[in-house]
Amino acid sequence: MKKIAWIVFSLIFFLYAEGNSTDANITQDANNSQELQKNIQKAIEAEKKFKEEQKFYMGDDYNLTEHKVDPKSVDKVPLIEPEYDFDITDLYSD
Repeated sequence: MKKIAWIVFSLIFFLYAEGNSTDANITQDANNSQELQKNIQKAIEAEKKFKEEQKFYMGDDYNLTEHKVDPKSVDKVPLIEPEYDFDITDLYSD
């Protein structure tokens, strides 16, 4: 009888704890929904722009100069040598 009472008590406790939300969760959900609404508005504005222009952009229409990498900075990146001494036999030894 004690086991049944303990199980019922623990189920009620866990179900109540799951349904209890804190203020932090509520504010986080509000912030997420506000951020979602901002992103939706940005997408709507972009779609309005595409609707007015009625064109598909091709590769020549994009300005990619801002994403170019300086070749001198690439030389400063250290070279990582691969490790060729990996042995898979030790991985599956049971």
